Amino acid sequence: MEKIRLAVVGVGNCASSLIQGIEYYQTHEGAERLGLMHYDLGGYQPGDMEVVAAIDVDKRKVGKPLGEAIFALPNCTKVITPMVSNSKTVVSMGHVLDGISDHMREYPEDQTFVLAEEKPCDVEKVLRDSGAEILLNYLPVGSEEASRFYATCCLHTGVSLINCIPVFIASNPEWGRRFAERHIPIVGDDVKAQLGATILHRALTQLFVDRGVKIDRTYQLNIGGNTDFLNMLNQSRLRSKKISKTEAVQSILDSPLEDQNIHIGPSDYVPWQKDNKICFLRIEGRGFAGVPLNLELRLSVEDSPNSAGITIDAIRCCKLARERKIGGPLISVSAYAMKHPPEQVPDQQGRQMVEEFIRGLRER
Repeated sequence: MEKIRLAVVGVGNCASSLIQGIEYYQTHEGAERLGLMHYDLGGYQPGDMEVVAAIDVDKRKVGKPLGEAIFALPNCTKVITPMVSNSKTVVSMGHVLDGISDHMREYPEDQTFVLAEEKPCDVEKVLRDSGAEILLNYLPVGSEEASRFYATCCLHTGVSLINCIPVFIASNPEWGRRFAERHIPIVGDDVKAQLGATILHRALTQLFVDRGVKIDRTYQLNIGGNTDFLNMLNQSRLRSKKISKTEAVQSILDSPLEDQNIHIGPSDYVPWQKDNKICFLRIEGRGFAGVPLNLELRLSVEDSPNSAGITIDAIRCCKLARERKIGGPLISVSAYAMKHPPEQVPDQQGRQMVEEFIRGLRER
């Protein structure tokens, strides 16, 4: 079986974890029993993919082989495997647009982006020449203009888009129509972690609802030390992120909470935490006869491998859609894998929908 040919825009921690993970599942005996929702998905295993094009704007990555760039600063995620075989691909210079927040220039180079002085590449030419089938958008949160630019490149080249960040493309009806008209599958928006703050918050909210507990208020506070959290110190870049995470929880409730009773979003940047993310979650409610009960939880995860765990399924589902000549937003896959899909459904239903899609029982 031929490899799934991937392009990546943003060679940061999430891309690093995904690429290392592909190598891990190729080379570690017994790995098929560890850490995946699906080892074989539609005939494709995790190792059945390769990155044939990569785009970034940091001078420590641009022009470097991919196997070197994924470990370059400011990347700080856990090393899964120190060597990757997919190292011949060279990182091309991307288009900055709104990809770098001004405030990040005030931080030490080992924590932030350092802009390369290269001329931006012809993205459409890179995609065509590489034979890429699927582009993964791993740009920083708030990269609205840049995300739309790369989405347009996908439309022009016939490349599918998996939009891993909270810019609303797959969930935007107009963008969805444009991808459908060109018969190009798209998955988005804003990837859920394998077991992260949002999926856990949704599961606990569903439990309260199912057990008849009235939720009065809730918060989810997250802190971390990677460039994602540093970037999100700029509150002006967080509008879509907060909408994405908040709607993911509100959609579980029959009656959404009023704005003053729900707070979900990144809270602070702690450099020494690096790629470790800590979530503090609280739900206040009333049970039988209105008697109050409260839940508090602390979750600690390595942020980027947590993202790769779900993205690797989204990639293979997108490949199946391409083989089946399906275009437009993949409703089932997006509901399963994304915080802000075109259609929100409970997670158990999303899991059932994607299983039906994999078996060919659902078109999208």
